[in-house]
Amino acid sequence: MIRLKDIAQEAGVSVMTVSKALREKQDVSPSTRERICSIARRMGYVPNAAAQGLRNRHTRLLGVVIPAPTDPIYARVIFAIEEMAHELGYDLLLAHTLGQPGREETVLRRLISRNVDGILISPVWRLDQQAPIYEELQRRGTPVVILGHRAPFCAAFASVETDDLSASASVTRHLVELGHRRIAFFAGPQISATAQERLDGYRRALREAGIPLDDRLVFSAGSTIEEGAAATLQFMQENPGATAIQAVNDLVAIGAAETFLGQRVRIPTDLSLAGFGNVLVSEYYRVPLTTVRQPKLRLGSVAMETLVRVMKGERPGAKRLSAELVIRQSTSAPTSLEPNTTPP
Repeated sequence: MIRLKDIAQEAGVSVMTVSKALREKQDVSPSTRERICSIARRMGYVPNAAAQGLRNRHTRLLGVVIPAPTDPIYARVIFAIEEMAHELGYDLLLAHTLGQPGREETVLRRLISRNVDGILISPVWRLDQQAPIYEELQRRGTPVVILGHRAPFCAAFASVETDDLSASASVTRHLVELGHRRIAFFAGPQISATAQERLDGYRRALREAGIPLDDRLVFSAGSTIEEGAAATLQFMQENPGATAIQAVNDLVAIGAAETFLGQRVRIPTDLSLAGFGNVLVSEYYRVPLTTVRQPKLRLGSVAMETLVRVMKGERPGAKRLSAELVIRQSTSAPTSLEPNTTPP
């Protein structure tokens, strides 16, 4: 391993001069600084980040905590976070909670032990009003930004989120404008603030259109393709007379579409279907999916900008970003008042 002492000996200067030159201190002349840096590069010198962190109390490390690497929403969000972090000279430590509160606490404690300069967290949702690990982060003064909607247990932190209420309402209004009056909603987990806001947006748009709310049209569908398929089987068994379905996200919508198409239910001829999120597969699915385009890159960049502000001691609140309705081939005007969900 190349040491400062080795570079000093090669350059014919003191170790202190080498240290100052590599830290770009102004009391070293530009020519000497460039000569020392050139020697360091030629010798393959790599600074010890851990040692630097002990000196200046900054590790240049940021934690990013998300549910799972398979969640398609986070791929572009993390891309934007990493791009900006790289430009600012930070490295990322990525951790996955798998939706488990216990695992979330473990990975957050590991990030604390690594003395990260800040953490971006997509929380594990729970019904509890408080969560000890979030209280500890607050006591420590750890800079934290929530990726998504805040719940009571993490309300003290800044957040960056999509305006899911307005975006979900825009999907419902689109279906109403096509002529649908009985619109089913495949809802996400009740403990998720994101899923609840999308359900609220659906209900708001129905009320604005003067369409009575009918709880028989709301189905618990979770958040995955498999859960979307299971909700579809229940929908077909109960046959609530809906001509359109609005799903909490694209994965649930695709699980529904696969089940309907497998039963020879035509989309959108027999039944219109819309999702939320605009994950990559939604555009290239065999019936391209009407959905909401979440601003994933912007969510990541704004989250990083917000975290930088928090690390500077500022106290930003919640930042809500608008999302855009994308109309594709999975929705159309109803061909009849009753959907054809029975195989021919």
